[in-house]
Amino acid sequence: MSKIVHPYAHRLIILRDWKSRWFADPKKYVSYLKGDVLIRQYLEKKLRGMYISTIEIERSRKATRFIIKTSRPGLIIGRSGEGTEKLKVDILKKMDNLKIPRPEDFRLEVVEVSNPEADAAIVAYMIAEGLEKRMPYRRVIKTIIEKVMTARGVEGARVVLSGRLGGADIARTEELKRGSVPLQSFRADIDFKRERATLSYGVVGVKVWIYRGKIFADRNTKNTKKTEPLENKSKSD
Repeated sequence: MSKIVHPYAHRLIILRDWKSRWFADPKKYVSYLKGDVLIRQYLEKKLRGMYISTIEIERSRKATRFIIKTSRPGLIIGRSGEGTEKLKVDILKKMDNLKIPRPEDFRLEVVEVSNPEADAAIVAYMIAEGLEKRMPYRRVIKTIIEKVMTARGVEGARVVLSGRLGGADIARTEELKRGSVPLQSFRADIDFKRERATLSYGVVGVKVWIYRGKIFADRNTKNTKKTEPLENKSKSD
């Protein structure tokens, strides 16, 4: 009863896909997983301030592809693609330092997030950025949550701050909620992100939930997907 589950992991395979997608032998599984975790941490620290949503990694036998989703792709790409080329070199150097074998074909893709106010990671960073600029925390969360609620497809939002808010000696939590955020229903498309705001008197934690409506699977597409292999088999026979 009353167990807290991560909203992203709670909806894996139902609504979400894995952020690292690959198949490996049992001997390579540990090195691949360790490499993905460490490189993702390195990129999140290096690209902080560039409004990163997610970093996805896809591997095959020879190729490795990094997909960086951001609301400001120009900050990463740079002039005539100089930023991405430099970032490629930095990632390969990090792989060498971590003793991860270099892939034969390495690709880096930057994808633009079309609706950043409906992305929990970008919204959480905007709140942390406002706190680090010494703005009043109540004004920060109120203005940003109003922007989120006016975004396309958003039906609810919730923000929780915890720490020494306003420089107080005793840490506390502050919460603001608009609309509905149904955490228990699997159909609910809920985006969640944790972020930290590093201040001179300590660290303030930020949690953001954004509810983007319910997703219902189309039965017709499911039926066509199931019948396709049978049709192919009959043709081959």
